[in-house]
Amino acid sequence: MASVSDSAVAAAHEAREALRQLNFPSPADYTYHPLDYAWDAHRIYLERYAASGDRSVLFLGMNPGPFGMAQTGVPFGEVAVVRDWLGINVPVGSPSKEHPRKRVLGFSCPRSEVSGRRLWGLFQERFGKPETFFEGHTVHNYCPLLFLENTPTGRNVTPEELPAEAMRPVETACNQLLRDLTRILKVKTVVGVGGYAEAKARQALEGLNVGFARVLHPSPASPAANRGWSAAATKELVTQGIWSTRT
Repeated sequence: MASVSDSAVAAAHEAREALRQLNFPSPADYTYHPLDYAWDAHRIYLERYAASGDRSVLFLGMNPGPFGMAQTGVPFGEVAVVRDWLGINVPVGSPSKEHPRKRVLGFSCPRSEVSGRRLWGLFQERFGKPETFFEGHTVHNYCPLLFLENTPTGRNVTPEELPAEAMRPVETACNQLLRDLTRILKVKTVVGVGGYAEAKARQALEGLNVGFARVLHPSPASPAANRGWSAAATKELVTQGIWSTRT
C-alpha cells in the first residue's frame, strides 16, 4: 500500500504529465510549468510535508507567482521562506521559453514574492516550526502554471483571463489533483486564498464532504492586503472557525 506522501507525489505527477503538452493562446505568450523544471523541489515538499493524512485545512492559491512557485516549485514559494523555513534548496531548471524580465533563477532569485512572504510569514509567526503548521494544514496552488504576456514587463496573466476552451483541459487536471489531495490528506476544510481559489475549490470538490472558507489574498496589488494583511487574515480565519483565538 502506497504511503500518503507517495500517493500525493503520484497525484502531482499525473497532473504534471497531463499539463505538459498543452499550448495556450495570447495573452499567455509564455507558459511556465514549475512541476516540470522544479519537480525535484515540489516532490521534496510533498514527501516532507505530506507524510501523513488528516490535514484538516488546505490553503488553496490560484497559480504560481513569477518570483514564488515559479522559482522554487513550492506553492506561494517565496525563496527565503522555502530555503530557510521549509529547508528546501535544490537545483531548479528553467522553462523552454522565458520572458527576459521574468527569468527563472531558482533559489538564486534575489526577488521576493510578497504574497508568499506574507502567507508563509503568518504561518511561521503563529506556529513557529513548519512541522507544527503541517500537523493540521497544507498549502496547494489550484493551477500550477504561470502565464506571462509578451509585453516589456512580462505581465502576469491570471487563468481567468484565458478562454474557457483553452483552460478546459487545465481545469480537468487541476480539479482531479485537488480532489486527489483532498482525499489523500483527509482535508476537512479548503480555505481559498482569494475569491478565485475558493470558487474553483467549490467547483472541483462538489459532492465531497468538505467545508469552504476564504481569506483576503495577500497580493500587494490589493490595497486592503497592504493595510495589515496578517492581522486581517487571522481575524477572518478565527471568525470562520478555522483557527481559535490562540494557537
